[in-house]
Amino acid sequence: MEISAAGRLEVRITAADVGKRVSVRSLIEHGPSGEKFTDTVGVLTSWDNGVLRITRKSGERVRVAESALVAGKVVPAAPARRRGPAASYEELARVAARGWRPVESERLGAWELRAAAGFTRRANSVLPLGDPGLPLDDALTAVRRWYAARGLPAYMQTATGAEGTQELLCAELEKRGWVREVTAELWTGALAPVADLGDGSSGVLLSRDADEAWLARYQRKGVSEVALRVLGAGPPGVPVPGEPSVWFATVPGAPGAAAPAAIGRCVVDGRWAGFAAVEVDPARRREGLATAVMAALAVRALEEGASAAWLQVETDNEGARVLYDRLGFAPHHAYHHYRAPEGTASEGSAPDSSVPAGDGAP
Repeated sequence: MEISAAGRLEVRITAADVGKRVSVRSLIEHGPSGEKFTDTVGVLTSWDNGVLRITRKSGERVRVAESALVAGKVVPAAPARRRGPAASYEELARVAARGWRPVESERLGAWELRAAAGFTRRANSVLPLGDPGLPLDDALTAVRRWYAARGLPAYMQTATGAEGTQELLCAELEKRGWVREVTAELWTGALAPVADLGDGSSGVLLSRDADEAWLARYQRKGVSEVALRVLGAGPPGVPVPGEPSVWFATVPGAPGAAAPAAIGRCVVDGRWAGFAAVEVDPARRREGLATAVMAALAVRALEEGASAAWLQVETDNEGARVLYDRLGFAPHHAYHHYRAPEGTASEGSAPDSSVPAGDGAP
């Protein structure tokens, strides 16, 4: 907090600081254990009618009355990371998008509109990395029409919590009635320590394709040809130079088992290796199979020149978060999927009840 030469706390932010990262202290009426103050750090997204709204790294929006302010200041946009490879939000957003490609995409200025017949929100949402080239309301109308023409609900994938993320866009979407349906986090970590955990005796099999056995363990049932294209991040087989390299890992189950004991997927793209679909037979959990799968994939990614790793995990998946923390990963930013409100006929929006909403995954 800012302290004056006289030793008093001071408020050194104004409405002109909207869009900046701030730290504020405010009074609370009924705090636990008699506490009188609470501290909030995040991006100041609005200051209207005597009320500040601040978006925390997690995407949580906090309302603070101007009259309750005790102290406040602008703070650095991105605090130093304690561990993990350095990376900007935009770099990671582009790498993650290349690792989970839609079947169809179109540019709207610097926004990318993506569609894949409803298979996952990531492949059926707008990635807004910059200016759409239109006023926001016009851009959102164009987005809704584009998805409605494909029989899909309109989603926006936004992020909070890192330099260059979209706290202001999130606030504008919420003003317009867009609803946040899912929040997850992108974590990063060094790749070599993950590879070092493998002992070569786990029986992990690697393949370029998701075969029937792998798909039998994959939690998203009824996988279509569209889904296989998304999973493959491009044409099947050996990747074209400069394109992502995709690997699928399988730990066979017991003889006669309907599905493998564990599976995983890794996309190698330059210095980055992205892990996904790490799933284990519930009866075989706590045997180290998830670690073995990731270690085998990490070894292959190192051989292809990667040095850093990323993965996405939902905020309520406590088991996965404990595992990834133990493997040296840490949160980089949160990302969110906002769904458009029911539109008017003039916008061309399809009825929400008649379109797929993805598979529940972020």
